[in-house]
Amino acid sequence: MKVKEIMTPGAQAIWLTESLADAAKLMWDNDCGVLPIIKDGRKVIGMITDRDICMASAMRDAHPSAISVEEVMTGRVFGVKQEDNVDQALQTMQEHRIRRLPVINPEGELEGMVSMNDVLLHAKPPDEVADGCIEYADVVKTYQAICRHRVPATRPLAASAAAPAQ
Repeated sequence: MKVKEIMTPGAQAIWLTESLADAAKLMWDNDCGVLPIIKDGRKVIGMITDRDICMASAMRDAHPSAISVEEVMTGRVFGVKQEDNVDQALQTMQEHRIRRLPVINPEGELEGMVSMNDVLLHAKPPDEVADGCIEYADVVKTYQAICRHRVPATRPLAASAAAPAQ
């Protein structure tokens, strides 16, 4: 199955120069939790989530209208193309532990979004799976990878503390 068969075309996006308040309103109005950040037409240069907005507002002790999207955005974009197989999208989601991917054309412009919601709504149980279908097991495997707790970084013990007692 191809990404274009399950993606949400015409996804909302936000301009680089807009505020977090603008992003939050756009997410609320369109019932979404992530926005691609665009410039120069519809070229995707970053992503912002509702969590990014909440954390930035709280940690900076500033009103969301006083913080630009550019200050908070994730500049590394993991996307897919319409002609990619859904399996490729799931692999990208698993590797980078993300639930939503922008669908980007060869020029880097936004064409839509594909999310775990889209994948789940098109998944089939094992007894109904035909060639190219998304299996429930693939959805579960992807969610497990996304939801796996990150291993906290540990500091090495000081040399004196690490030495065995004599």
